[in-house]
Amino acid sequence: MGHGGNVIDELMADHREVEEMFARIQAMPGTGQELRDLIDEITIELVRHSVAEEQYLYPAVREHVQGGGPMADKEIEDHSRVEKMLKQLEKMDTGDAQMSPLLQQLMDEVAAHVQDEESNLFPMLRTACTPQQLDDLGDKIRRAKAMAPTRPHPAAPSSPTASKLLAPGAGLVDRARDFVTGRGKS
Repeated sequence: MGHGGNVIDELMADHREVEEMFARIQAMPGTGQELRDLIDEITIELVRHSVAEEQYLYPAVREHVQGGGPMADKEIEDHSRVEKMLKQLEKMDTGDAQMSPLLQQLMDEVAAHVQDEESNLFPMLRTACTPQQLDDLGDKIRRAKAMAPTRPHPAAPSSPTASKLLAPGAGLVDRARDFVTGRGKS
C-alpha cells in the first residue's frame, strides 16, 4: 500500500501486488491457515484499492475522459462483483469444496478488470489529464487507501461522496478488528 508516483503508477503497482498474491495462491498446495491468511491479505488489498478508485479515480474519469461516465459505471460494477465474492470467501472455510472454484472466479474477474483498466482506462486518463493532475490523484489515492476499510462491505454505497464520508469510519472499525484478531499480519 502506498507505492508512490502518479495515480496510474500507484494503481498498476497495486495490480502487480495482487497478481503476485494470486500466483502464491495458485502455487499453494492444500488448505488451512496459510491459505486463509493469504485470502485475508488479498481481501485487504482489493478492498482498499477499490475504495480509493471509487472515491477518486472514477470521478476523475467522469470529469476528464470523454465518455468516462459509462466507463466508470462499468468499473464500479466490476468492483461490486468482486466485493460480493470476497464477502463469500470471508465466510467460507478453506476446506470448503466451493473455495477453489470461487477463488478461480475471483482471480478471473480481477484479471479481466486489471486488463481493462490498463489497456483502456489508464491510457485515456493519461491523455486527458496533466502530469500534475495525475500526481495529485496519486496522492489522493494513497491517502484514501490508508483510511479505507479492510473488509468487504458490499451493501455500502459506492458513490464517491458517501464513500468519502463512510469509508474512514468503516476502515477504523475494520483495522481495530484486524488488530484484535491479528488478521493481515502474516
